[in-house]
Amino acid sequence: MQDIIDKVSELSEQNLYSCYQCGKCSGGCPSVSEMDLLPNQVIRLLQLGMPDDASNANTMWICASCFTCTVRCPKGVDIAKVMEALRQISLRKNVDYVEVREISAKEISILPQIALVSNFRKQTA
Repeated sequence: MQDIIDKVSELSEQNLYSCYQCGKCSGGCPSVSEMDLLPNQVIRLLQLGMPDDASNANTMWICASCFTCTVRCPKGVDIAKVMEALRQISLRKNVDYVEVREISAKEISILPQIALVSNFRKQTA
């Protein structure tokens, strides 16, 4: 458990304990309405030693790394880097979260190709 938290800190080069839960990151996030946990809640779960709960949330996958959270953070925590670190740790488990063959031809024809490529990079091993 602590290993994952240490790994997130190492990969992101961020001190997770600098966050004092002001919520400015979540208040400014343009994607927050699609997330099941707010960005500051993910950080809090990591601070509390609950990396599995943080990793099971869709927040890290919804994060667009637009850096709005980073700009707003009064403590200078780069939350986008934390989300990227969580994605990297998850992807290293070599688990496919999307089965390409299950996507219908109709869906493929409607979705922008860049969205498909981005999704496959994030959610397939």
